[in-house]
Amino acid sequence: MRSLAFAAAMAAAVAVHAADKVRIGFISTLSGPNAAIGTDIRDGFNLAVKLNGGKLGDLPAEVLVSDDQLKPENAKQIAERYLRLEKVDFITGIVFSNIVLAVAPDAIANKVFFISPNAGPAQYTGAQCNPFFFAASWPSEAYSEAAGQHMTSKGIKDAVFLAPNYVGGQDAATGFKRMYKGKLVDEIYTKLGQLDYAAELSQIRAKQPEALYVFLPGGMGVNFIKQFVAAGMSKDIQLIVPLWGSDQDIIRAVGEPMLGLFSVGHWSIDLENAANKKFVPAFEAEYKRLPTGYAASGYDTALLIDSAVRKVKGGIEDKDTLRAALRAADFRSVRGEFKFNRNQFPIQNYYLQVVGKGPDGRIMHKTLGTVLANRGDAYVEQCNMK
Repeated sequence: MRSLAFAAAMAAAVAVHAADKVRIGFISTLSGPNAAIGTDIRDGFNLAVKLNGGKLGDLPAEVLVSDDQLKPENAKQIAERYLRLEKVDFITGIVFSNIVLAVAPDAIANKVFFISPNAGPAQYTGAQCNPFFFAASWPSEAYSEAAGQHMTSKGIKDAVFLAPNYVGGQDAATGFKRMYKGKLVDEIYTKLGQLDYAAELSQIRAKQPEALYVFLPGGMGVNFIKQFVAAGMSKDIQLIVPLWGSDQDIIRAVGEPMLGLFSVGHWSIDLENAANKKFVPAFEAEYKRLPTGYAASGYDTALLIDSAVRKVKGGIEDKDTLRAALRAADFRSVRGEFKFNRNQFPIQNYYLQVVGKGPDGRIMHKTLGTVLANRGDAYVEQCNMK
């Protein structure tokens, strides 16, 4: 009997420690006006895997990729297939907060780690924090907090806020209003995915604000900035956006009119750290374009998973040990210093950037300084995890 018990124990140990591969369920927005976001996250993630010899944590990596088409019901169906049939070890790739809220509960219920490379809904930073939810990106209010803080420190007396009317836009409003101490003369909410902003621009012009903060990811931001500049409003109103509102995908689409535009972000193409100096040229060599903040987050998400799988020596079925390895965040991030807070959201810096020309004449971000240093989020005290 003792020998049988010992054999059973050894079999269990082998089951935990001898995974033959790691399976990633990658769900993202890969079609429509916002496809550039999901594409960049995917490409950044896949680049990290390729540079690591096709492995994550010394295990062969199988990355299953699907397009959610920015439809929560699609994402939920894909997640169910990945969780129940494909038996993935991680879910990642999701761009928008409303998609996160459709998928994350299923991943959590199946005790599969959900790692966000982009959206970090406020719900999961506080009372709903969960051992199986990680954000390798930022809390969704953070960029807007940084914008509000910058505008306050510059003494901007009145401003307008504009965002899509969905979870991410609502979080952005909360973050902005937390830090901006001037007069908010208007809050404008648009349809998610909207591409024509003529009515909103007329509304903004009528208010004559000193500054405008816009939270419009992807194709929404491209169209808004084009229309804002074409309307001649950039001469009279200071426009401030999150990093993705002036990122390389938007710079490619808009060009010279982007020069002088201010943004805030957790990463910039010119950050002077070893990981970023490796990432930027490697991404350009692989994809023939400069990386965006989305690509940087996708890359870091893969590095995080790689570090955790390596730390547990492939024993990815031991969830408690794997979670501890993820929380350790034992990798070199392209953003520089990075660690997880108690709620498994990052503590990190947020920078002020301006769109300018690099030494080679190409239009890109230049980092001007730090707006928020070692910033976590406003809700961590409501999280009961240890």
